[in-house]
Amino acid sequence: MANTTVKVRLVKGLRGCQKRHRLSVKGLGLRKINDLRELQDTPSVRGLIAQVHYLVRVEL
Repeated sequence: MANTTVKVRLVKGLRGCQKRHRLSVKGLGLRKINDLRELQDTPSVRGLIAQVHYLVRVEL
């Protein structure tokens, strides 16, 4: 099975959101707005993305 990746971009600021959501964004490796990371497509990464779906944009 090929190692698939997913690109995640932070599109909104973290000010005013829950602390849990800020920690999830940090766990994804995102720091600033428009920061882009290419991550392995695993269930744990998908769960973090689902939790902060309103802050990030997924680029396949």
